[in-house]
Amino acid sequence: MPAESSSPERVIACLDMRSFYASCAAVEHRLDPLTDAIAVVANLDRNGSVVLAASPKMKQKFGIRTGSRLYEIPGDPEIYLIEPKMDFFLAVSMEITKLIGEYVPKSAIHVYSVDECFIDLTGTEKLWGPPEETIRRIQDDLYRQFQLPSAVGVGPNMLLAKLSLDLEAKKTGFAWWRLEDVPEKLWPVSPLSEMWGIGPRMERNLNLMGMFSVGDIARCDLRRLEDKFGIMGHQLYQHAHGLDFSDLTKQHIQEEAVSYCKGQMLYRDYIKEEDILIVLLEICEEVARRAREGRKAGRTIHLSMGYSKNVYGGGFSRSMSVDEATNETMAIYRVCRKLFDLHYSGKPVRNISVSISNLEDETSMQLSLFEAHKWRKRKLGAVMDEIRRKYGATAILRAVSYTPAGTAVSRAGLIGGHKKQKGGDAS
Repeated sequence: MPAESSSPERVIACLDMRSFYASCAAVEHRLDPLTDAIAVVANLDRNGSVVLAASPKMKQKFGIRTGSRLYEIPGDPEIYLIEPKMDFFLAVSMEITKLIGEYVPKSAIHVYSVDECFIDLTGTEKLWGPPEETIRRIQDDLYRQFQLPSAVGVGPNMLLAKLSLDLEAKKTGFAWWRLEDVPEKLWPVSPLSEMWGIGPRMERNLNLMGMFSVGDIARCDLRRLEDKFGIMGHQLYQHAHGLDFSDLTKQHIQEEAVSYCKGQMLYRDYIKEEDILIVLLEICEEVARRAREGRKAGRTIHLSMGYSKNVYGGGFSRSMSVDEATNETMAIYRVCRKLFDLHYSGKPVRNISVSISNLEDETSMQLSLFEAHKWRKRKLGAVMDEIRRKYGATAILRAVSYTPAGTAVSRAGLIGGHKKQKGGDAS
């Protein structure tokens, strides 16, 4: 086994708000998130709408979980159906972070998601006593102030803190994994997708190499993993032994963007080609806007489309590079249209994603003598961005966004793809 981390004495906690969205919705409606059957549904007006969160009772008694559909929920009077209000959820999340900030400095908190964060409790014993006591205090405060239950996993690094949370604490409320616990608690984990950081594709590749548990990775020859996966193979080997040398205090520093991307799950299956292209244009508009705001331009445009599960899923993901970097909407759209024409198989589309990469500073874009209107297009894009920034996303839109296939108008009232607290209809 590799040498242990140079800082095994660190105490890193990973805190998860249990059934956060369902719990927030429950509290707002004066329900009990632990005893009431609650489902947070993206849009109650759409029978096929997705369940975004479900309370423990909803899962246990009715078998409804995140990802279920509205039509799968039985018409039982015990069930409460609630639409999400993302600005309310975000406000609660920020208040939770403030509460944790009463125990540790801001630099010791890394917000991992709306409902999950890492906390470095190293050295807090002098102020609050043993880490277990500090965690109990934080959990009590969260429940007393917000009526929200929580679970906490603890470890000597972020990896083991997260694994102890996902694999044990979410069932028991609290777990502490140390490096010496790895062979007993981590190595038996199977399937491999249960391991934080291993997705379905990586799992398939590891299975093909004869590895089906984390212990199989730990016992594998390091050179074999590196030959197959490069630096990722080295990381897999380290993680299988519970080692993680990332520094929590540096996690909040954002690196410069390496791409600009916009993906969208459509409200329904899009069957007509002209309707698909309308949404594609809207997405290209958003990607171009983000690139212009970052004063970047890209040479590689990537288009992904996922087909409806009603036609057994599938889709395509392809990219194309251009000679000159761009952040102009129609230039990006033209490339995407070429990719679409080459690879689209005519099946109903349910999700679309566009990105630009191979970025460079916008100032490096050349003004071609053969394109007299290029400078005007750049200025026009900047003016449109400024109007939207000042007066809202729908202050200026392309005419196609007002057709039945357009989504820009309805999505303007959403946060994170869901309704604001005082937003309009998300249909």
